[in-house]
Amino acid sequence: MIMAGLEELKKKLAPLFDAEKGFSDGSSSMDPCESYMVSDGGTVNLLSQSCGIYNINELGLQKRSSWMSDDNIDGKEKTYRCASHEMRIFGAIGSGATSVVQRAIHIPSHRILALKKINIFEKEKRQQLLNEIRTLCEAPCYQGLVEFHGAFYTPDSGQISIALEYMDGGSLADVLRVQKRIPEPVLSYMVRNLLHCATFVGTVTYMSPERIRNESYSYPADIWSLGLALFECGTGEFPYTANDGPVNLMLQILYDPSPSPSDKSFSPEFCSFIDACLLKDADARPTAEELLSHPFIRKYENARVDLAAFVQSVFDPIQRMRDLADMLTIHYYLLFDGPDELWRHTRTLYNEDSSFSFSDKVSTGPNEILASLSNIRRTLAGDWPPERLVHVVEKLQCRAHGQDGVAIRVSGSFIVGNQFLICGDGVQAEGMPNFKDLSIDIASKRMGTFQEQFIMEPGSVIGYYFISKQELYIMQ
Repeated sequence: MIMAGLEELKKKLAPLFDAEKGFSDGSSSMDPCESYMVSDGGTVNLLSQSCGIYNINELGLQKRSSWMSDDNIDGKEKTYRCASHEMRIFGAIGSGATSVVQRAIHIPSHRILALKKINIFEKEKRQQLLNEIRTLCEAPCYQGLVEFHGAFYTPDSGQISIALEYMDGGSLADVLRVQKRIPEPVLSYMVRNLLHCATFVGTVTYMSPERIRNESYSYPADIWSLGLALFECGTGEFPYTANDGPVNLMLQILYDPSPSPSDKSFSPEFCSFIDACLLKDADARPTAEELLSHPFIRKYENARVDLAAFVQSVFDPIQRMRDLADMLTIHYYLLFDGPDELWRHTRTLYNEDSSFSFSDKVSTGPNEILASLSNIRRTLAGDWPPERLVHVVEKLQCRAHGQDGVAIRVSGSFIVGNQFLICGDGVQAEGMPNFKDLSIDIASKRMGTFQEQFIMEPGSVIGYYFISKQELYIMQ
């Protein structure tokens, strides 16, 4: 019976879907000329007939209008310097149907970012990747939309990482897991910002009927995806059964009536907005510009929606602060105990009002502080590499400082070695050994102890924190 049911599903979907090959090549939702190539030098060329060529390697991304010229004649060339070796990765914070998202710090700028990793060798994921990169490169910046920092390719894994502004409030899925529903005024505020971008990139879960039928991609498909996501955020429930596999999900989208929120639980404006987005006829759906004039958007446009306060009310601020303190502490000591080419970036961790205190001497400003720290660093390194001393952070405490800053107090030991270590079960950087796995007897290897305090304050861009005050105490 089960096998017969599967065969019946295949017959209903044929020739829309080939269970062995995925979506049919005959009428792909990508342009026929859109494809990719990987060069011997480790560069991925994503080809988009409509938007040009995206060259991506380990150093970053370059968008060009054609193969023929390297000159930026038409002003459409864009370069995003975003190198893989400049990223300090702190592990996964989420995953979806096509990608894994990790937290990272961009070492030269000290900025916390989110890295979205997608495998280019799987066709469906590659199509998603091209759509996202094209959208991020071409969409105008608008307040409230995530900022794009670039992308890089890692040949060993076959993955392209998209670097985005880090949203420490988590994803909408994270919010829904805790909050269950998102209030209408908040949704209206978010959707208004999203509509200015006029695009919504989704996976098969949010795919419109015409996309399932392999018709050409167009903006009405994005409007459907927006409506479906908005329905889920507002009601707390996905309107289709998504656990029975993609084939069954696509059949529901094609043949079931479009979902509509209950008019007993939600405002008429919200219900009308969803109904307009989820019209089966793509040509009948409103454009992004028309939706900006919809009563659901106008109803709350003068409401004072504090999105930050809403997110802060959903998640535990203490855990977020601890994660932040762990990342910033690890980043600082990996710079201090790391190679000289990375240490030079430390200067931009301070501003002109920053201060550093050590041994009754106070240094102020980036230049003085870096000179003082460099002297201490040379002393700890010694003249003979096997006698080099590194930090082991044994205890880390943190508390809120001001509105968005964090005060960090660390204590630990100096041991002979070549790698900074941190004890505890907090956030760990990728590539760092886990202290528990090393079986190190700190007491027998201790060459001295230290205590250090940092006041970290947010800078002018999201995700960047600078050291406003630092105090160091070293004991023999």
